[in-house]
Amino acid sequence: MELNQVTVPALDVAKSVAFYQQLGLRLLVDAGPRYARLECPDGEATFSIHQVPELPQGPGVTVYFEHEQLDEWVAELQRLGVVFDELPTDQSWLWREARLRDPAGNQLILFYGGENRKNPPWRL
Repeated sequence: MELNQVTVPALDVAKSVAFYQQLGLRLLVDAGPRYARLECPDGEATFSIHQVPELPQGPGVTVYFEHEQLDEWVAELQRLGVVFDELPTDQSWLWREARLRDPAGNQLILFYGGENRKNPPWRL
């Protein structure tokens, strides 16, 4: 089994598409204003945005995007005007993470876990 795609909710799909394109995703399907699907620049995973009449309540969705040059990526995104809630920080679970929200309020974590992503010292 392989993860194909993740879908996040949005009130304004076009605004969210523009945001994710800033992160480096490429538009594959534009069925606006209700739906769009993008692909990650590396690997086979896709990412979609689906228009909803209202956003879910509570903590909602958290999506992780990994990049080996995390600090440089974050600095480039800041130059493009992307606002972060938390800049890259080393975490106790051995990942380096930066946090932000997309235009719909979905939480994104840009991170680098390297070998520890799938093989932390406490792996079963």
